[in-house]
Parts: sequence; structure tokens; C-alpha cells
Amino acid sequence: MNWFKRKKEPLMSGKVQLRSGERHPFGMLADYVPLQNGELQLYRAVREAVPVVDAAIYKLIRMTGGVSATCQNPTAQRQLQAFLRTVPTGRGQQGINAFLDCYLDSLLVCGRAIGEIVPARGGRDIAALLCGRADCIDIREGTQPLEFCICGPDEAGRMEPLPFQNLLLFTPFHPEAEHPYGVSLMRSLPFLTDILMKIYHTIGVNWERCGNVRFAVTCRDGGNGQAAERSRMLASEWSQAMQETKQGSVRDFVAVGDVDIRVIGGDAPILDSEVPVRQILEQVVAKTGIPPFMLGLNWSSTERMSAQQADLLTTEITAIRRALTPTVERICRLWLRMHGFTCGYEVVWDDINLQDEVEEAKAQLYLEQARKLRIENDAAEHLRPVGGNIEEGA
Repeated sequence: MNWFKRKKEPLMSGKVQLRSGERHPFGMLADYVPLQNGELQLYRAVREAVPVVDAAIYKLIRMTGGVSATCQNPTAQRQLQAFLRTVPTGRGQQGINAFLDCYLDSLLVCGRAIGEIVPARGGRDIAALLCGRADCIDIREGTQPLEFCICGPDEAGRMEPLPFQNLLLFTPFHPEAEHPYGVSLMRSLPFLTDILMKIYHTIGVNWERCGNVRFAVTCRDGGNGQAAERSRMLASEWSQAMQETKQGSVRDFVAVGDVDIRVIGGDAPILDSEVPVRQILEQVVAKTGIPPFMLGLNWSSTERMSAQQADLLTTEITAIRRALTPTVERICRLWLRMHGFTCGYEVVWDDINLQDEVEEAKAQLYLEQARKLRIENDAAEHLRPVGGNIEEGA
């Protein structure tokens, strides 16, 4: 009878490889929505994800730094320079340059920077200069265009005006007319960064595929109806062979019959990423304003900084210094008034040196040669210098 017969097991297809839905670790770049304070975390992610952006910001900070002040009163100048050199700035640092490094970092990344002048007990000196978090403040404009108020969270979490507004330092970076918060240096980079991260993540996945090979084992039963049983046996033996390989042992896999073993994705070539990555990095470098070779991008074997690039970079650094100068002037003015000095002062930045020493030596040589020619011409025309002025000789 038919019910005494052994039922055949249904044929079951083997498990297939599921495609992972993971993205690169900076997935927020694809969900970018430009909101006021919410985008600051995005800009920090861009800086962390792309080393070129991080290096560009550090180089801009280092090239911008180096500030001092001069006064008409020698005593005031000596004491003011000592203050600027030794003022505490928090976290074990001291000096106005250390404060400006942190201040400028927030200015470039967040588009605005907030600082605080901490007076000493008695109000006769400045105890410290501290930088604040730009994402924890709001700007409340007043009734007049020149009036604004800096607000921060109170104990209940409400944004209220901070006390002692005259001791707070605030600088926006390229502020727009519609709001006073300034514009980050990385405002136009999230879209390009998301594409760049997809390329880098894909490169990593492809190389992981090449290093961790997946196999596809195909068993053909030849029409005898034993494909399911043989596939289970092959899967068990193959899994055990792979486990032995991971433990350092070598175990051969032997199969009988029509068995085909091939590498999954072995015939899929790895795409060339040099051209798209370079196109994206060119846009990133153009945003920073720094020559590519200064960021480690040697796109040309003979690339060096030209005079035009040096002039453009000098202009960028000078513009950043113009944004920082009012902050340094407020600090110097308050310190002088606290110590009873009424003399004038001037903020002096270090010279921007972007040229080679050979070019500087040539420039000095040409200047000295020109000076020598002027002296010889004056002597030939019977002119002699007296007290710094040129007078006609007898």
C-alpha cells in the first residue's frame, strides 16, 4: 500500500547570502538638513571623517597665530606683553595664542566663536581667558541693528541672557544678513563628504571581500533525486573544513560527483576610485584655500607653491586675522584700563612667511644692490646725505 512507502523529503534550497544594509560610520552626512545648531555636530563629523579637512583647519590655525601688542607707554607695553604671554586659558594652557587657537577652531568649524574674560577677585586684573561651546548659545537681536544679546541655558534649561555681557567675546565668521551666527568653513562639504565616504567604505568592503573569500558550492545530483541529502552533507563537511582553516590547520575537501566550487564575487572587478576621489578632493581643497601639496596631495611631481598661490593664501590668512583683531583689542583695552593705563595700543601680528629662504635671500640681495646703485648715482651727481635728507653739495 502507498502509505507504507517512505515519503520523500521536500527539496530545500540552500541559504543565500544576504546583503548587509550597513553604511559608512558617518551616516548622518546623507541625512543633512541645514538647521541652526543641529548642523554643528554634522560639521564635526565632516572634520572627523575627512583627514584633509582636519589638516586644513589645523594649518590655517597655525599660520594665523602669533599676535602681540605695542603701547606708547614702555611700562604698559612690557606688562601687557607679559600678560598676553602668561594669561591662563584653561586645561593647562596659557597665553593669548593658546586662547586664539581654540577660539579660531570654533570660528572655522562652527561659523562662530564664544569666549569669556574672567576677572580676578576685586576686578583689578584678568584672571583667565576661556572659550565656550558655540552650540550652547543663542543670539537675541535688540531693537536697534547694533544691539544684540548673548543667551545661554539657565538652571531650568531655558535660554536667558547671560550676565556680564561686557565680559563675553563673540565673533561670527562671514555673517549673513538674515542671521548673525556666521557661516562655517565646511557649509558646502556634507554632500561631497557623503559621496567620498561611500567610496571609501566601498573600497574597504571590496578589500574585505578579497581577504575573506565567500564560496559557492554547487552539487548536481545527476537525476537520482538525492540533491538535498548530498547538499546537507557537503555543507556540513565544508563548514568543518573552513573552521579547521581558521584554527590554523589545513584540511582538504573531497567530494564525489558533479560538484562545482567557485568564489562569490571573484569575477567582479574593483572599480578605479582615483578619478572620482580626486574630483571630490579638488572641491574640498578649493573650499579651504590651501595648496594641495600642503595637505599631502602630491598630484604633480614638481608641484610647489607659486607666488600667486602664496599671495592668495596670505590674503586668506589676513582676512581671518581681521576677524580676530577686534577680540584681541577688547582684551588689551580692558587689561590696560584695569591697570590704570590710558595710553594707546596696537595689535601686531607676526609676519606671514610663505616663501623659501632662497627667495628671501635673493630679495634682500636685490634690495642691497638697488641701495648701492642709488648711493653711487647720488655721488655721481654731487649729492651727499645729511641727517637722513638729501642736500646738494658745494
